[in-house]
Amino acid sequence: MFTKLQIKNFKVWEDTGHLRLAPLTVLFGTNSSGKSSLGHLLLALKQTVTSSDTKRTLFLGDRNSLIDLGTFEDAIHTHQEDRQLEFDLAWSLPQPITLPGFTLDEPQSGDELALHVVIEAPHGQPRVRSMAYQLNLKDLVLLDAKLTRQENGKYKLESDTHPFTRKQMRAWPLPAPLKFYRFPSETSMYYQDVDILDDLALETEKQFRRFFHLGPLREHPQRNYEWSGDNPEDVGARGEKVISALLAAQTRKLSRGYKLRSDPFPVFIAKWLNELGLINSFEVKPIAKGRKEYEVLIQVWSGGSPVRITDVGFGVSQVLPAIVQAFYAPPHSTVLMEQPEIHLHPQVQANLADLFLTAIQAREDGADRNVQLIIESHSEHFLNRLMRRVAEEKVKPEQIAIYFCESLASGRAKITPLQVDLYGNIANWPENFFGDEMADIAGRTAAAAERMQKPST
Repeated sequence: MFTKLQIKNFKVWEDTGHLRLAPLTVLFGTNSSGKSSLGHLLLALKQTVTSSDTKRTLFLGDRNSLIDLGTFEDAIHTHQEDRQLEFDLAWSLPQPITLPGFTLDEPQSGDELALHVVIEAPHGQPRVRSMAYQLNLKDLVLLDAKLTRQENGKYKLESDTHPFTRKQMRAWPLPAPLKFYRFPSETSMYYQDVDILDDLALETEKQFRRFFHLGPLREHPQRNYEWSGDNPEDVGARGEKVISALLAAQTRKLSRGYKLRSDPFPVFIAKWLNELGLINSFEVKPIAKGRKEYEVLIQVWSGGSPVRITDVGFGVSQVLPAIVQAFYAPPHSTVLMEQPEIHLHPQVQANLADLFLTAIQAREDGADRNVQLIIESHSEHFLNRLMRRVAEEKVKPEQIAIYFCESLASGRAKITPLQVDLYGNIANWPENFFGDEMADIAGRTAAAAERMQKPST
């Protein structure tokens, strides 16, 4: 999962500062305050990783991509092309990377990988100015490798931890890296002992292939769904593949934590729909034997007749993709969700916090799933429940990270980490976090008093 993030000169962000990313990271803030932009860069990096064009440094998108950010000028802060886009990312590794002896007496294994990239676009075409990896073991840097563009347009490989030795041949300069994260293929031709650099790039690809996104606008429910046995990698950005995902996972079993009961995936999801207070029971069944058309039947209350999902409240179909995605994602995944609480009653919004806490603590096949959730939300009910669970010791403060984003008059954005103590209190509660409630109450009281003083007509 991602552990650290810093972004410079991207959209409204001149500099986010260093952000700690926890298993459950929640972004609050005003409209147009840059909350979504944080995830937009990650989406652009993912679609670059999955693109077949290895020469393209940064794929900003088109109508068919995960996100379309326009041109580099559109995406850069204040739309000044002479600025450089810069980002720092770090993530924990599901399996440590073991290094040869290098500068240490014995092989060492790193459990966190960090990537720092600077991208420039002097003529509108993005290119890597510098690309640097660090393989860490806690606070110890085991290996670093940096590729920097020189004045002649060629690149130089440097390291403070390992002197990469040139092979006995003419000292050809290195060309540009592949995409934003992979060392050029010539590196292994020109240098000795550089196989590890391919491993670092491979881990970057794995990390972004484990990154999924659910947008704020979900598909409307349908009377019938088709499934022919496929296994979608996620529920889709609009939740359009949620029923296919649910059916594909029907043989999987999940539990809510250590030594807790495991349930088949569809049963697990149905129980959560019930606990959220949305329905009594839930079932996906084929219209007829041997058909690939399925219907989603819901019993709203105990004893009631099952009805199709199209015939119940809109909120059920809108939250279902969020629930399924939180548990469908493979172990060690990161899931970005925008406004999962949309169209939900305040009580259900609060219950959603419990569901997401379970998602980061759930187990599958006897092992922790270690799934990370990054949630963009506007719900104070969600936050209040989260703080209550901290006070009740259902979650540790270090397992969550909460940020408040706000736009400044200068056209920049500011992000503030909220300081949560052991008792679920927020020490630095931002002004007008969820509106000025006290001003509304005082204004209503004053208006009522003024109105009562008027003569009756």
